Amino acid sequence: MMEAIVRFAVFLGIFLLMAAWELYRPKRRLSLSRQQRWPVNLGLAVLNVGVMRISIGAAAWLAANWAAEQQLGLFHALPVPQWLSIALSLLLLDLAIYAQHIAAHRWRWFWRLHQVHHSDLEFDTTTAVRFHPLEIMLSMFYKVALVVLLGAEPVAVIAFEVILNGCALFNHGNVGLPPVVERWLRFGLVTPDMHRIHHSALRQETDSNYGFSLSCWDRLFKTYCPQAQSPQTEMTIGLYELRDNAELGLMGLLVLPFRRLRDR
Repeated sequence: MMEAIVRFAVFLGIFLLMAAWELYRPKRRLSLSRQQRWPVNLGLAVLNVGVMRISIGAAAWLAANWAAEQQLGLFHALPVPQWLSIALSLLLLDLAIYAQHIAAHRWRWFWRLHQVHHSDLEFDTTTAVRFHPLEIMLSMFYKVALVVLLGAEPVAVIAFEVILNGCALFNHGNVGLPPVVERWLRFGLVTPDMHRIHHSALRQETDSNYGFSLSCWDRLFKTYCPQAQSPQTEMTIGLYELRDNAELGLMGLLVLPFRRLRDR
């Protein structure tokens, strides 16, 4: 219960901060208003929270506690100090989410679910929570397996979830940073300008900048795209094959993975 309260409190605080930032200093002028998009995106988020709470919501944290009790996993087998175990867990879990994101783009069945996220024709902090429930559940099973294999500390799991959610809200923001700050921050973290390229309608740009928190993975594995072909304020967001479905509602997004899939 405390784990859920901590995660929600941090999520709400960052969400409100980003929403206010977008309102007063937006990076792009949106063609679809908040009134058109937010009920769908936030409605999907509420649905996902409800589904997870009644099914496997705290599975990763519970798996970490179980692995600690049973002394299972890499970091319980190696004589490493707790601080190092936590640091390495955060690093390796972030790398694993990067790998999962690539799989979501390259495996056709996985893309069917992930396209719900990319079907948003605008880009703001609510895009960060626009995921199909089945993708959320698959991601949780994946994290549970990783947590047990690593023997990640429960505190590391909570910290990872908080960081991941916070970074997603930030780097999906319809905001811009001063060029100097953007340039330096991007060496360590995924920035809104960096991740916005990932939501470009151009295939070669969509298939780049997969990182959620740390930017190093894209540089290391050569999936980094430093600049879009079009200016950030003019680039087309979303998927060309779904532009005729700009008004997809909540039910439309839920059934989208099961519709006939047009080639990307």
